[in-house]
Amino acid sequence: MPTPTGIRPTVLFDTTQLALQRAMEGSSLRQQVLSSNLANVNTPGYRRQDVDFHSALAGALKASNPTTAVQDATLARSTDTTSVTRADGSSVDVDAESAKLSANGLEYEALASAAKTRMDILRAAMGVG
Repeated sequence: MPTPTGIRPTVLFDTTQLALQRAMEGSSLRQQVLSSNLANVNTPGYRRQDVDFHSALAGALKASNPTTAVQDATLARSTDTTSVTRADGSSVDVDAESAKLSANGLEYEALASAAKTRMDILRAAMGVG
């Protein structure tokens, strides 16, 4: 939005900060999906689902306008058709899902830590706090 002088204000957050935010959103969605997989481990015919936010964001960061592409990147669940299916038709492996859930939780913590550190650097540069 232009200011009264006609000069557009500078965007406070850069593409990297936006990508960190979107990665945290993707990791959060993935945590929900993986938890749902575990909740349905004994549901006959249930096909495991996952969220591949890494590919969506990597593609967006390679776009000609990465800021807009990162904002518009689709972070959605998809059904995993490559997993081994048990006799009851379910494709959820408790051990594998638990490992993915733990790894995703650690990734979310790392993303949150990186985002916080970037904000702390910005605050220090502005002389706040």
